[in-house]
Amino acid sequence: MTQREELVEKIEQLQAEVGQLRQALVSHAVVDQAIGIVLALSGLRPEQGWEVLKTVSQHTNIKLRDVAQHVVRWPDAGSLPTEISRALRRALVEAQAAHGGRSLVRRTSGARALASPAPGNSGDGQETCAYR
Repeated sequence: MTQREELVEKIEQLQAEVGQLRQALVSHAVVDQAIGIVLALSGLRPEQGWEVLKTVSQHTNIKLRDVAQHVVRWPDAGSLPTEISRALRRALVEAQAAHGGRSLVRRTSGARALASPAPGNSGDGQETCAYR
């Protein structure tokens, strides 16, 4: 391999690394925003909010950054995918029981929903956002 080819290969490697670092920065920002939403809803501490999101990711087998993206979009979208909603509800109940914070679960029409003044279930298989 010539010196020029080595330099071209090194530049390509560095460009790929820069792209990965940029993606990591964006993902980190979205995860931080989702943690903030969990904290606002629950009264938990940041490390506990991180654990809630991590638990949801593990129980749904959905990448953490994707779970975080759904949580961040939840207020505008008005709903969460059912799988994430259920896992989030369970994780929040467990975290609240273990660490205190505000209770996030209430009964509505025989179903459990995230506590809010608005209806908790739209009936279409997705959890509605009650915090608008």
